[in-house]
Amino acid sequence: MNQEQFDKIREGNGFIAALDQSGGSTPKALRLYGIDEGAWSSEDEMFDLIHQMRTRIITSPAFNGDRIIGAILFEQTMDREIEGRGSADYLWSVKRVVPFLKVDKGLADEADGVQLMKPIPDLDDLLARGRDKGVFGTKMRSVVKLADDAGVKAIADQQFEIGLQILDAGLVPILEPEIDINSPQKAEAEAKLRDALLAALDQVPEGRHVMFKLTLPEQDDFYRPLVEHPKVLKVVALSGGYSRDEANARLARNPGVVASFSRALTEGLTAQHSDDEFDAALDASIKSIYEASVA
Repeated sequence: MNQEQFDKIREGNGFIAALDQSGGSTPKALRLYGIDEGAWSSEDEMFDLIHQMRTRIITSPAFNGDRIIGAILFEQTMDREIEGRGSADYLWSVKRVVPFLKVDKGLADEADGVQLMKPIPDLDDLLARGRDKGVFGTKMRSVVKLADDAGVKAIADQQFEIGLQILDAGLVPILEPEIDINSPQKAEAEAKLRDALLAALDQVPEGRHVMFKLTLPEQDDFYRPLVEHPKVLKVVALSGGYSRDEANARLARNPGVVASFSRALTEGLTAQHSDDEFDAALDASIKSIYEASVA
């Protein structure tokens, strides 16, 4: 455990940038960035393009530890370099941004109103590689679509079971049980999930910490009990399909919760921007999300 990184996440002002689109979501991310699917002829070329996009973001003067406390990387990004350094090492050594690694392998089919994570084979090996490359923590996503008691319990059980394995590997897990913003039972699902997460925190050993990445709630300050829990290092929020303006407005009404936006962070950035245009657009995005996070 890197104490300096721990303190940055706990006490630092700012938010966590989610730069972890994987195979399924990368084509959409590139399309929004102004690169159509005809621009690549193989998966390797596609990942080369998304790494160029992420490198452009991370190396921009607008992107630094003054306003961004952490960044979540996809495994392939962790395994690549930025300006001659491993990506995680570059984030911390050059930008003073704490690196996290997405470790889930996608979602299983819906059952009981939720989508659990698919099995994560060789997780211990991945965690060891991440630790060796300087990663501080991890992130893994599952999705709640309905306020189903059995489904919500299964989501919490799976997140904490794997989260404890990650803690044992010396990393800090971000548990991400997302609630679909289009759920017809969104507020009810939030109540059930909050109760399940609070109960499951009893499993976390004293002196250890987890983080949560949660959907922005219908009721302002709804996750206060998690924000104040002694075993919770940080609660962050996903944008979840809300526009950046809407996500920022909701976030500002939830003190103690900071952003971990992906699509909302890169909204409006294009490959066609000049460097000055790109840096200015990214700076404006980071500024708005930062201000909502520290409100």
